Amino acid sequence: MDAFYASVEQLDHPELAGKPLVVGGDPKARGVVAAASYEVRKYGVHSAMPMSQAIRLCPHAIVLPVRMQRYVQVSQEIRRIFERYTPLVEPLSLDEAFLDVTGSLRLFGSAEAIGLNIKSHIKQDLRLTGSVGIAPNKFLAKLASDLYKPDGFVVITEQNKQEILDPLPVSRIWGVVISYCYDGQE
Repeated sequence: MDAFYASVEQLDHPELAGKPLVVGGDPKARGVVAAASYEVRKYGVHSAMPMSQAIRLCPHAIVLPVRMQRYVQVSQEIRRIFERYTPLVEPLSLDEAFLDVTGSLRLFGSAEAIGLNIKSHIKQDLRLTGSVGIAPNKFLAKLASDLYKPDGFVVITEQNKQEILDPLPVSRIWGVVISYCYDGQE
């Protein structure tokens, strides 16, 4: 899903649509950003950032507390959409999952058709956007789903994978964190 907690808040509070929204802990109590709307990301705000830093980067950001019960409820609705197409759903978090649609192709068409249908159902039924990555393995599917957010749709095949992967920095690899020392400080 795209900026899941923030998107749910904008869904539940339409007056927040299009505004710089941060969901997370109290900036005065060492809170952390749980989700950042795309409107606030242009200021450099992102999830897992200290909330105090987010507020320094975007002083006019709207900060809301986490409503975990609501996000779990929406996540369950999304999962029901996934399960219309395959019982092989492996949740990665509340807003992310791997789906194996191999056994569903005869019934629903290509993996691409299934991915587009899932995006469409999420948009129609829940009024939320999600990004889909389709690939022959989980690693590439995760990378593909992150490439063109929000509302992305990327298919990586054996034929196009080098063309897609070669220009990407190593930091785009899921799980890789780049740090370096400069003047003895990290």
